[in-house]
Amino acid sequence: MTMEATRYDDGTISYPGHPRGRNGAEPVGTIDLSEHTAEIVTWTTSTATPPGVREPNHLAIVEFDVGEVVDDGETSVRALVQLTDGDVETGDEVEPVYTEELREPGAGIREPDSQDWDGYRFEPV
Repeated sequence: MTMEATRYDDGTISYPGHPRGRNGAEPVGTIDLSEHTAEIVTWTTSTATPPGVREPNHLAIVEFDVGEVVDDGETSVRALVQLTDGDVETGDEVEPVYTEELREPGAGIREPDSQDWDGYRFEPV
């Protein structure tokens, strides 16, 4: 499973990707963020979670440095992610860890077979 960000022809990067970049730019490629580490920009713990989501739920905004600049564009992209636990600080480096079930499939209002339940949580490096 990949965690795809989209790179646009003006050099910007978006996660998740969109058919057009924020300046109307066309997509030109993707970057698999699951192959990169990230730095925690800020984080919080939610104790009032939706049905089927673990409680407490540790969340962070992380920034990935994805490498070379394309057309004087960006080299980083941010994402809102789940953490493996709440023992983190702003500035910590984290890495993605594949998880088969980010929430309990039977707890929501949608049919379990209608959605993917896997993805990534992030743990300190």
